[in-house]
Amino acid sequence: MKSLLNEYIQRQEPICRKNDSIAPELYLEYGVNRGLRDLNGNGVLTGLTNISKIKSFEINGNTKTPCDGELWYRGYRVENLIGSLGPGEFGFEKIAYLLLMGELPDDAALAEFRELIGKCRTLPKNFTRDVIMKAPSEDIMNSMTRSILTLASYDRGLRDTSVGNSLRQCIQLIAEYPLLAVYGYNAYNHYVKNESMFIHHPDQKISTAENLLMMLRPDKKYTLTEAKVLDTALILHMEHGGGNNSTFTTRVVTSSGSDTYSTMAAAMSSLKGPKHGGANIKVMEMMADIRRNVPDPNDVEKLERYLSLILDGEAFDRKGLIYGMGHAVYSLSDPRERVFKSYVDRLAVEKGKLKELKLYENIELLAPKLIAEKRRIYKGVSPNVDFYSGFVYEMLGIPQELYTAMFAVARIVGWSAHRMEELICMDKIIRPAYMSVMKEKE
Repeated sequence: MKSLLNEYIQRQEPICRKNDSIAPELYLEYGVNRGLRDLNGNGVLTGLTNISKIKSFEINGNTKTPCDGELWYRGYRVENLIGSLGPGEFGFEKIAYLLLMGELPDDAALAEFRELIGKCRTLPKNFTRDVIMKAPSEDIMNSMTRSILTLASYDRGLRDTSVGNSLRQCIQLIAEYPLLAVYGYNAYNHYVKNESMFIHHPDQKISTAENLLMMLRPDKKYTLTEAKVLDTALILHMEHGGGNNSTFTTRVVTSSGSDTYSTMAAAMSSLKGPKHGGANIKVMEMMADIRRNVPDPNDVEKLERYLSLILDGEAFDRKGLIYGMGHAVYSLSDPRERVFKSYVDRLAVEKGKLKELKLYENIELLAPKLIAEKRRIYKGVSPNVDFYSGFVYEMLGIPQELYTAMFAVARIVGWSAHRMEELICMDKIIRPAYMSVMKEKE
């Protein structure tokens, strides 16, 4: 059956390609923005939001000047939010409350919310055995998505899309996501990779970042620096301006009247795409290739030559890209990368990874200049948050199969905030228009 189907596809694919091709010049002729972006790469406005904001340019009259990037959550700059946390304080739950409720919690509200998240860190009886352990997959995002949709069958209020019920479901999913990710990996690690199986129950009294590290490690042990760095990574990945693919997916599906579980499953399917949430894996693959070809991170001349080969499409994956460099929105700098870098330095010292860090730092210095020269990019090129996030996960001992899932554990907060805003503010289904260029036939 499979060979018969493959043979059929080989014959039919050229026909499909021929009849589904649209000439690029037609987009210009009709003024249609491909990928909801104009000719300058700017996103086409599709809505309003009060949840977050990105700034990458200063506008004075008709002059648009690149500036250091800024990321704001509910009126607060993200670096100020992270900077306000104490040395031993974990902020995931506090910032999650801010994004969901629209205001920072006082001490009593934060304690109540943390306790609630802790108590919601549980799955239905036998769910891990009967759902997560069945059909384990290397693709943890698919495993998590299957689990999310299955959780819907345990919810008697599934079809209730009221604001209150949807908020309940979102909070439960925020608490459950770390379990779905870690247990999904544990099942794959045991049944597919033939490694030992262990399942640690979450601790209601500790933070999300601490629980992730504890559940992932056989001995349950972690350092304060490790947990603090992971907590910072989760905060920086929680939300990003509302214009990204998975957040737009969240709002589109919410606008149709669909339930919370289906909405989050759709967002997961968007995030797992390599053009969206899988970017840090490409960075890690590229760095491994660079290390093989430039063993000495201090050999700047050899490193520059090899980066030039990558940009010319003559090395690594021959796509002509230095992954982790540049961003669709930011120009001079990505604020998430700026904040993250100091935590990366601290973790590299603790882990004895200064040689590896030096390679990253030298690429950070060389790549923007090379890209600007070869691509004639004048808005500015800088490292984005994905440049260092994979390195951090590697130092934390988080397997690559979980990298995109870590992104999802954080971004479920932003998705939830946008679902609530869509439910409260919008009463129309999002229904974009497509212009037909079909030729009529007799």
